[in-house]
Amino acid sequence: MKRPTIADIARQAGVSKGAVSYALNGQPGVSASTRARILAIADEIGWLPNSAARALNGARANTVGLALCRPARFLGVEPFFMELISGIEGELSARSYALMLQVVTDHDEEMAIYRRWWGEGRVDGAILVDLHSGDPRVGEMEAMGMPVVVLGHPSGAGSLLPVWSDEGSPVRETVEYLTALGHRRIARVAGLPRLLHTVLRDEAFGAVCADLGLTEAITVHTDYTGEEGARATRRLLSSAARPTALVYDNDIMAVAGLSVAQEMRLDVPRDLSIVAWDDSPLSQVVRPPLTALTRDIPAYGAHAARRLLSLIAGEHVTAFEDQAARLTSRGSTAPPPA
Repeated sequence: MKRPTIADIARQAGVSKGAVSYALNGQPGVSASTRARILAIADEIGWLPNSAARALNGARANTVGLALCRPARFLGVEPFFMELISGIEGELSARSYALMLQVVTDHDEEMAIYRRWWGEGRVDGAILVDLHSGDPRVGEMEAMGMPVVVLGHPSGAGSLLPVWSDEGSPVRETVEYLTALGHRRIARVAGLPRLLHTVLRDEAFGAVCADLGLTEAITVHTDYTGEEGARATRRLLSSAARPTALVYDNDIMAVAGLSVAQEMRLDVPRDLSIVAWDDSPLSQVVRPPLTALTRDIPAYGAHAARRLLSLIAGEHVTAFEDQAARLTSRGSTAPPPA
């Protein structure tokens, strides 16, 4: 069966296509009784507006764009993005909005996608993720004039609306906790060094270690994958001054690190303590379950989507700081070996 059209409605109602268009778009030019009859027929035959045609007429697309500059294979195993997208989708679907998602290979392609979506009227706004230090995408987004919410610290968001959570206090809480257990050699397996939230965590880690006199603390940067996390862990645990505690910037690397420790015949937590950032079921099903920095990632996505929809509606919206991650102690942390 073909999709119902305005011509079908006009034929059944015995009016012109122009009259049907007036009625469906709430414009004057038809009587109240004719409008009611047209709307009833449209509902009866299952007519829905064509989003492309609506976009050409300047109508809203009822769609939000999200381009992710990450390998598609990585997204399939990354709990953070799956939970983030579920939160965004939950908020959008409740308002009859859709999410247009595309994986891209670099930032040039990402910006080209956003320009095309916005220019063709395919999206009403976008969510910008993985904010970099001195990110050139911010200026390009500002120049586009599209409603945009940035998931990232206000210091890097320019005039775009930021939704963020504090990166420093969870780092300090974790290091203070490990120090209270007796650890002095703490290493951090971090993410990509150019990401703004990595920079903020690096600064916080350096500051708290200096405050606590932890002169042997070290940070190793990776690409967030389990392979890179395992490689970094193997190097750290093979060094002469082996760390007694490792803090990972995501749970995939932490689980990979746990496997490496077990492969090297190290007992967790007796010989090595492990802490994962971004708690997920993955952190809880391994043995021992991982001590983790816990936050509500679906809610984080929902906050961003809610504020973007308000921007699209022309409402006054202010920056939003979400709740910071909090340490949840489990079986992977204990005092270091004597």
